[in-house]
Amino acid sequence: MPHVEIVQLLVSPVHRFAGRPGDGQPELPPDELVTTAEVRAGLGIVGDRYFNRPAHRNASITLMAVERLPQPDPGEADLLRTRRNVLLRGVDIDAYIGSTVFLDCGTGPVDLAVRSAARPCAWMDTTLGPGAQRALRAGGGVRCRPLSDGILTVGPALFGVRETQETS
Repeated sequence: MPHVEIVQLLVSPVHRFAGRPGDGQPELPPDELVTTAEVRAGLGIVGDRYFNRPAHRNASITLMAVERLPQPDPGEADLLRTRRNVLLRGVDIDAYIGSTVFLDCGTGPVDLAVRSAARPCAWMDTTLGPGAQRALRAGGGVRCRPLSDGILTVGPALFGVRETQETS
């Protein structure tokens, strides 16, 4: 099983990107970056804006690989700017669409059905810099449905694949 790192976790109670990107970057409170996040099967991350929202049950948790960020310094391009929930180092999570994967931070695995791409929006050019939306088209992260309860924490984690769905 590969070892990965959870670089950051974001739990945001509200949607921050409203209006037009040309209006400038909205306030992005740093206290939304947390060290621990509680995941509930079928519901999402407790306290997050997509938790228990029927329209988002199949996509309530978003994961992104830090290696895909267009900025050379990952400290400059964080989850506050991309609005994904989990920033990973050491796995190209975008390659696992259609798979069931797990992350285990030491308290037991959290199973996630990787359902679809998390497509970057025009806000990426405002929050990350010009050209970021285009740069992230094939690597903007993934949207997942949580299949088990558990805890995610910043730091080392085990990553594995439970199953891959057949596609025709």
